[in-house]
Amino acid sequence: MVDAKMLNKMSSAPGFIAALDQSGGSTPGALRLYGVSESDYQGDDEMFRLIHAMRVRIMSAPAFSGDKVIGAILFERTMDGDVDGQAVPSYLWEKRGVVPFLKVDKGLNAEENGVQTMKPMPDLDALLIRGREKGIFGTKMRSVIGHADKAGIAAVVRQQFEVARQIIGQGLMPIIEPEVSIKSPTKEEAEVILRDEIAEQLDKLPAGETVMLKLTIPTVDDFYAPLIAHKSVVRVVALSGGYSTADACEKLSRNHGMIASFSRALAENLRVTMSDAEFDASLAKTIDQIYTASVQ
Repeated sequence: MVDAKMLNKMSSAPGFIAALDQSGGSTPGALRLYGVSESDYQGDDEMFRLIHAMRVRIMSAPAFSGDKVIGAILFERTMDGDVDGQAVPSYLWEKRGVVPFLKVDKGLNAEENGVQTMKPMPDLDALLIRGREKGIFGTKMRSVIGHADKAGIAAVVRQQFEVARQIIGQGLMPIIEPEVSIKSPTKEEAEVILRDEIAEQLDKLPAGETVMLKLTIPTVDDFYAPLIAHKSVVRVVALSGGYSTADACEKLSRNHGMIASFSRALAENLRVTMSDAEFDASLAKTIDQIYTASVQ
């Protein structure tokens, strides 16, 4: 069973989820945005040390608290790291009031039928058990939809729910993330297919089993309202998908009941050269902006 206090916060508290889960493939870009170039480090270990330092700076900033940031999605290495000698998941929950999630997917397969499904996760059960023991509440896993192909989208959703049932079986809360690319030439049509496929899978869940959904902000405002209202959905969160913070917040504010789960948009204005005061002020401003859009 999932932690009852964390579930209550995740289902009802106002606020948003911070996505701090850049993996090996996306970390160089996140560091570049932060002002750290690839010539500043050598090898993966040094790269991950630098991104962890950035994440610790975010997590320990005064504005990063459960008053507005109700959850945080972590990369596996971040989960295994610490903040001031305390394991990250327990630090987030005990010191900041922030519910910890873990990114569990291992990347994407090559595109087929207009989509990219998730690569196999043969060690998922072991990772889930380790995450649960460290105080992780839930998980997140990402697929990508590039075109409005019914067979492709059905395959993405089917795979997501199969893995979600495995996660539920380990006592954790799955965040299902079938991202529709904001660059898709058939984005709106893909969202129609996606909503129907998700609804069909939700209706098949046994009584008492619940999931969260992480979706691209839809082309049509409030398009995902039926999913938000579904009895098997704890929360629907929005990914920024490459939109700027301002654009993502403006679009999100028109979708009632959706809250943010932004990654790039959260850290967009942060730089390694900032003083602590400058860093904290910039982060606080962005958190306020994302929070406001999430509680409209």
